[in-house]
Amino acid sequence: MRFDFASDNTAGMCPEARQALLEADQGHIPSYGNDEWTQRASDAIRRLFEKECEVFFVFNGTAANSLALASLCQSYHSVICHELAHVETDECGAPEFFSNGTKLLLASGEQGKLHPPEVERLVKKRTDIHYPKPKTLTITQSTECGTVYSLAELEELRDLARSLGLKIHMDGARFANACAGLDESPGRIVGSAGVDVLSLGGCKMGMALGEAVVFFNLDLAEDFAYRCKQAGQLASKMRYLTAPWVGMLTEGNWLRHARHANGMARRLGDGLKELGIEVLYPVQSNAVFVTLGDAKIEKLRSAGWAFYQFIGTGGARFVCPWNTSQQAVDDLLRAIRSLSN
Repeated sequence: MRFDFASDNTAGMCPEARQALLEADQGHIPSYGNDEWTQRASDAIRRLFEKECEVFFVFNGTAANSLALASLCQSYHSVICHELAHVETDECGAPEFFSNGTKLLLASGEQGKLHPPEVERLVKKRTDIHYPKPKTLTITQSTECGTVYSLAELEELRDLARSLGLKIHMDGARFANACAGLDESPGRIVGSAGVDVLSLGGCKMGMALGEAVVFFNLDLAEDFAYRCKQAGQLASKMRYLTAPWVGMLTEGNWLRHARHANGMARRLGDGLKELGIEVLYPVQSNAVFVTLGDAKIEKLRSAGWAFYQFIGTGGARFVCPWNTSQQAVDDLLRAIRSLSN
């Protein structure tokens, strides 16, 4: 079975992250984040966004999203998210669990993007004490459909959220791919969105594991270290979690890999269109969603290709990790072309 396009989670570590990890694996140094590697990684993230922020490192995206949202809400609050958002569809109720019951309110919107009138509708739907008070808006960038919010779209959601008294969280599991897709700086993107706290993806960017929770609203970061500890997210040998960030963020390695992944996705999307395959969403990051039909899906799997189905019967998702090769893209296109012969 070939897992080239199943997920960016199937790829190994990029060489820069691996090298930094090996360099950190030397001697005895302080534990629980009191080490130079954690300080260097935190400083690198601050330089990346060109603004002061508080940075915390956790093991995975579920923890990053769930703990971040919990820090923005009380148990009687609610979080507005897109109906396809990862926090709704793939976190096993973790946001509700870690916030002691904060409710997720689902908004619709084309191409995986929140539709501002839908956000406003959910906030103003009810204002009585029997309804969980809307407190936070969470935006996924890039979205679960592989699309990317433009700066104008982010600014519209920011202004609406502020007018409604909502805090803003961004799920940036594939934030690097969004930066590459927009060709905009990280600071410009989070500034346009008015992000209070960002879940910054490391694993999908090319690391073995690890995400960063980045607070731009410094007041909200108070006691977050205790929240991480209680949730089992404080690494004792923190250097192994943070050193790869140093390698990734040095000399723009993270962006170079993201641009390559996005480029391979565009190559795949263009090739599929030439074969007459329906591409469901604009290819703006590193994911391609297509309509293949059940028969072709079964044949493609039988031919040894692994991929996911997310968009109902006949829908398939192909993701290009940081190390996707042109050869792999062309091999997949040949395999799909052969299904029609």
